[in-house]
Amino acid sequence: MTTLRFTADLWRWEAQTGWFFVTVGPEASARIREVPRAPRGFGSVRVRATVGATSWTTSVFPDAQRGAYVLPVKQAVRRAEGLGEGDPAQVVLEVLE
Repeated sequence: MTTLRFTADLWRWEAQTGWFFVTVGPEASARIREVPRAPRGFGSVRVRATVGATSWTTSVFPDAQRGAYVLPVKQAVRRAEGLGEGDPAQVVLEVLE
């Protein structure tokens, strides 16, 4: 299992203002791409994410504009961890597939 650790700023998706993400850095994104897997919708990759003390299962998605994967951070996580737009989030990702 591949485990990645990084810190990234929380940002709001302009097309859907209720959606927030962190960008997986270039090195971590490259490591995710290296893991062989069956194709999934939208190029998504299943992960177990941890931000602070909160963990959940979700997917990361490739973002061509950023040249990296992005991790959606749901409202319950943002509230539990006291995160707002622009705040740095300490993230641990475990690639599940």
